[in-house]
Amino acid sequence: MMPAPCVRGLGTALPEHAIGLHDAEAFARRRFAALPGLERLLPAFAHTGIAQRHLVRPLAWFESPRSFAEKNAVWAEGAVELGTAAATQALAHAELAHADIAAIVWVTSTGIATPSLDAALVARLGLRRDVQRLPLWGLGCAGGAAGLARAAALCRGLQRPVLLVAAEICSATFVAADCSRRNLVATALFADGAAAAVLAPQGPGPRILGGAAQLLPDSEDVMGWDLRDEGLQVRFARSIPALVQTMLPEFVTAALHGVQRPREALRHFALHPGGAKVLAAYQQCLGLDDEQLAPARAVLQRCGNMSSPTALFVLQQLLARGVSGLGVVVGLGPGFCAEAAVFEA
Repeated sequence: MMPAPCVRGLGTALPEHAIGLHDAEAFARRRFAALPGLERLLPAFAHTGIAQRHLVRPLAWFESPRSFAEKNAVWAEGAVELGTAAATQALAHAELAHADIAAIVWVTSTGIATPSLDAALVARLGLRRDVQRLPLWGLGCAGGAAGLARAAALCRGLQRPVLLVAAEICSATFVAADCSRRNLVATALFADGAAAAVLAPQGPGPRILGGAAQLLPDSEDVMGWDLRDEGLQVRFARSIPALVQTMLPEFVTAALHGVQRPREALRHFALHPGGAKVLAAYQQCLGLDDEQLAPARAVLQRCGNMSSPTALFVLQQLLARGVSGLGVVVGLGPGFCAEAAVFEA
């Protein structure tokens, strides 16, 4: 039997504009002035657990309405820049030549482009022109865990190194004219960032034992995008924390069963921090202590919810602690779906 692929290198990247809690609240007070009960809703910013986030444009840029084309161009520029930076860091940590990469898995959901932006990354990074490309779009916050599992499966099949890059410019989906409560919540949560991982058939690093996925039936309205003239408008339901508690325990157990590991052996959790309420739901339904949630909380506090790359930021934090044993990377996204990658460090 072939050995499980290993994560040889991880890299992360954040844009230059750091936005603090008070700046974000002040922006929301101006932009959502027409929302009934705004003053009652603004404490949501403090309750997110986010002290800082990073955006590809200064806050002043978002004060004015922007066309879909203009915002999509900002997404493309930012995603390529951040994706290149994260991938360069991951490749350096992996100590592999760029020419060694046989395939690239590209994950995003906050803009659209054909050719997909992995083509631009191939040129930027100097990868081989015969590299296999696998773009994944529409998985949202589940994309980091899904991308890791898909990249590991591709690496196992090719028996050659695979590069995973997840980049999201969530700010490029902000609709200035949308004064709804859901847009206010999204403004309180989301941020921009990118992460990358290099998977190889052998070498140092945690081994990816396998992946798992679960799609909840009749749940398309829980999370996603609505396409408007102004662009991609956020859609998500207040029921998400309750859905986490309902589906996650059995899903995690099934993911471990798929790689023939018992639930009681699970020690480490790289969980996508969708927000403070989602983290509380994780803690309750999985029976986690504060130490097990600390990496996710730290990433949320410092970076906000960056959608797909966030779980990889958490994995990087977790591995930096020198952990050993069985772990799982989990993300939840549109579908409504859960995605996981089981690892052993």
